[in-house]
Amino acid sequence: MSRKVSMKDIAKIAGVSPSTVSRVINKPSEVSEGLRKKVMKIIKELNYTPNSVAQGLRKGSMKVIGVVIPDITNPFFPAIVRGIEDFLRKKGYSLVLCNSDQDMEEEKKLLKFLYSKNVDGVIFTGSGEYNPEIEIFTSRNIPLVFLDRIYKKESSSYVIVDNVDGMFKLMTYLVKCGYKSFALLNGYKETFSAKARYEGFLKAVKKYNIKNYEVVFGRFTYESGYEMVEKLSKIPEVLVCGNDLIAYGVINKIEKLGLSIPDDVGVTGFDDIAFSKHYKPSLTTVRQPMYQIGKKAAELLFKMIELEKYKPKGIVLNPELVIRESTKKIEMEV
Repeated sequence: MSRKVSMKDIAKIAGVSPSTVSRVINKPSEVSEGLRKKVMKIIKELNYTPNSVAQGLRKGSMKVIGVVIPDITNPFFPAIVRGIEDFLRKKGYSLVLCNSDQDMEEEKKLLKFLYSKNVDGVIFTGSGEYNPEIEIFTSRNIPLVFLDRIYKKESSSYVIVDNVDGMFKLMTYLVKCGYKSFALLNGYKETFSAKARYEGFLKAVKKYNIKNYEVVFGRFTYESGYEMVEKLSKIPEVLVCGNDLIAYGVINKIEKLGLSIPDDVGVTGFDDIAFSKHYKPSLTTVRQPMYQIGKKAAELLFKMIELEKYKPKGIVLNPELVIRESTKKIEMEV
């Protein structure tokens, strides 16, 4: 046949009604084994593909997942999305990827859009504060997984990295390297990750009795890193950045000031995005298991969709300290 094969074509060849063909495809337990094999043989021979939209309407499932992230240009997120897609594709699901540009109002529009498209579930990374539009999903028991965020108002599943511990381990290493003065150049202070990394920084300040430190909040971008250096009262011995993109901007600014890294000042990041090991100097940072974050989020969402009584669950993954060229040992351990 030159035109696309339809269910009516299958039914005519098999000598059954279209509704019987539909039962063979959608409810095989309701037909005899002999009839099922006969119809499926014809389907295979004619290379018939059922209409996924029509199937979705009948079953109440479109096999589509919405993913909302704050910044698609941040290399942290594509690696996560890859983990999400690799898992869900094997389960027969497709993704609708939405970029909020770290804007609360855009988030609201995107959440409404996904709801209107009858998605089976949502993986959501918010731009900052709690977004009440989330409730259009939670109030209707549409599965929702928070990614790289926790909103205490919602009892839902989430996947995060232990940001507090990651920053504390980094600071412990820097103290042992002999650094005495610090500046934390962080992302937007209302985001979960920025708050947690700030908490880890302050934990180290208290633990090691650090007296000489400064904190500046901005955005998780290269441009913000460059600008935050200008806001410092003075350049410390080491600049601790909220993520790798901030660190890249910081390195550029520091070098334009005529200072050498790490000889004059140390710089660290957080995330270990792909380019950080190739940057000059290569970046000391905290590695987040980005692919695993995405995969775990997808696994959680899949279980929430497929298992009716599956309860919300939180997963906390461990970060890893990665030591490279942008820091150095100033003296022996303290």
